[in-house]
Amino acid sequence: MPPRIINRKARRDYEILDTVEAGIELKGSEVKSIRNGKVSLNEAFARIHGSQAYLYGARISPYENSGHSGHDPDRPKKLLLHKREIDRLAGKVTQKGLTLVPLKMYFRRGWAKVELALARGKTEYDKRETIKRREIERDIRQQIRRRR
Repeated sequence: MPPRIINRKARRDYEILDTVEAGIELKGSEVKSIRNGKVSLNEAFARIHGSQAYLYGARISPYENSGHSGHDPDRPKKLLLHKREIDRLAGKVTQKGLTLVPLKMYFRRGWAKVELALARGKTEYDKRETIKRREIERDIRQQIRRRR
């Protein structure tokens, strides 16, 4: 089974408001690289231009056995969404501070998919609060386990 590529920085740096699944328009060697897990989503984001959505910054490393017909690892990838989904996301992204961030890339029934999140950037204070809350919850679970 092909690996799921996860953007770990997205959940740390952004507050996730909504998610949507989108297909990706790929070249043949890109599909092989994704199946091998040679993808980085750390600096990736999505933008909407007119009636199309594109994924930028997602680096798909070249496939070793592709020969001379390889692909550009940093090219923008077209996202396959319904028009009403694009319109809905475009309306929300125009609000202050919202962006489209990929959370994970995976295969479903042989088709490459990306899970996009409508997100708001966290401040440093919010990140510290999240860490503090997580540690408190972990301590509570440990205390409950010890009392059993």
